[in-house]
Amino acid sequence: MLTAAEVDQLHDDVVSWFEENARDLPWRRDTSGWSVLVSELMLQQTPVVRVLPVYAAWMARWPTPADLAAEPVGEAVRAWGRLGYPRRAQRLHAAATAIVTDHGGQVPSDHATLLTLPGVGEYTAAAVASFAFAGRHAVMDTNVRRVLTRVVEGRQYPAASITAAERRLAHDLLPHDDAHRWAAATMELGAVVCTAKAPRCDACPVRDLCRWRALGYPEHDGPARKGQAWAGTDRMVRGRLLAVLRESDGPVEKARLDTAWDEDDQRERCLDSLLDDGLVTLLDDGRFAL
Repeated sequence: MLTAAEVDQLHDDVVSWFEENARDLPWRRDTSGWSVLVSELMLQQTPVVRVLPVYAAWMARWPTPADLAAEPVGEAVRAWGRLGYPRRAQRLHAAATAIVTDHGGQVPSDHATLLTLPGVGEYTAAAVASFAFAGRHAVMDTNVRRVLTRVVEGRQYPAASITAAERRLAHDLLPHDDAHRWAAATMELGAVVCTAKAPRCDACPVRDLCRWRALGYPEHDGPARKGQAWAGTDRMVRGRLLAVLRESDGPVEKARLDTAWDEDDQRERCLDSLLDDGLVTLLDDGRFAL
């Protein structure tokens, strides 16, 4: 563990680096609760470059939770486009509805209340409470976890899931003042410098404090890290079915959906799962719609 003086240096160096090098992202300019909530749900397992145009269009169309809640959930799914994991659009619509119904149209500021919103878990609640309301929370996304694991523990990668010890470490390292800046700074450092596959250690503001570097960059010795498959998966087929519906002017015939994928059993299974999830609706006339 770092000494108290080293922790202070870590805070100062990372936050100073962030203030000089942070990317100009729209949710860092508009730090309202709604802006941050939308961005955080969109950014889950999705690169920033893909999120930017969808976020801009979304906020232009639905600048408040009430604007989104007033429209059918199918419109949220349609606007989600090709971001993937479209149930996030459903959850964001449900959260907007709850915000309007239960919170006067204002995104709650406290962590505990944020956790009661549909689709908002521990990480998202901490991120919104921190970035929108300057709360003091450990915001533990993949990038933050990787930075802390390397700098403090000297390992290449964190565990597959957050451990109790890892959570304690993150809380112990929270500065008493401006913890939200520390959260944003460590997240940015992991995203653009301390990356998973090609870390740019020469550009790291805390390379002299980094235990992983001091140990000679030992390689990961835990369970093999698995990449996410895509081609031919049910997730891909679901995406193709949704694309047909998004790009249509209205409900479509079943025959139109059949063109999305030529393996009948898999296509039908994926369509059934979309119906079960509520992402697709079967109309009385036998056509399908978002």
